[in-house]
Amino acid sequence: MACLKLLSVGTKIVAVGRNYAAHAKELGNAVPKEPVLFMKPTSSYLEVGGTIEIPHPLESLHHEVELAVVIGKKARDVPEAFAMDYVAGYALALDMTAREIQASAKAAGLPWTVAKGQDTFTPISSVLPKEAVPDPDNLELWLKVDGEIRQKGSTQDMMFKIPFLISHISSIMTLLEGDVILTGTPPGVGPVKAGQKITAGITNLLEVYFNVAKRQKPQSS
Repeated sequence: MACLKLLSVGTKIVAVGRNYAAHAKELGNAVPKEPVLFMKPTSSYLEVGGTIEIPHPLESLHHEVELAVVIGKKARDVPEAFAMDYVAGYALALDMTAREIQASAKAAGLPWTVAKGQDTFTPISSVLPKEAVPDPDNLELWLKVDGEIRQKGSTQDMMFKIPFLISHISSIMTLLEGDVILTGTPPGVGPVKAGQKITAGITNLLEVYFNVAKRQKPQSS
């Protein structure tokens, strides 16, 4: 399937938390012994140039820049040695996070869905075909807010590499064509507020931009 259509047919976003040791430490989390997984709905996607919406009553969201792996065919119980055969391509994504909501949920032992799954909370680039990314384990990811660098890191610092993630996740749930794995974020996460602009990229491959605004309250009927 053409890379342009892949995201529209995907059924889910499987996100990997704490996959960069430095990010785990900056949030005071232990470095995990196996991948920390959570789900995001595909309704949270936002195309390049769109506006990230901060829900009421929050004043900010945290940005987390990530390499997205796009699955190309049905994958179940995939051996690590063959995992890359199931990759159709890659994208750059942001895992926008309502940190206050997440912190409350973590303290209460509750899921992160509300903090991570709201509309516009997964801004994402177009999909680069696999052939355009010969070495996904050595990509520089970066993010700027209003032109100021906030995050810069390399996928070589991922604790759990892409083949392992595909194998591990596919042993738990079937991955389908167009599904996305968000592979975690390097350190430097922080708040972004209404009126600011995010630019982010994979060095020498692509660049994206998004605006940030407060979500308008729906009119009461």
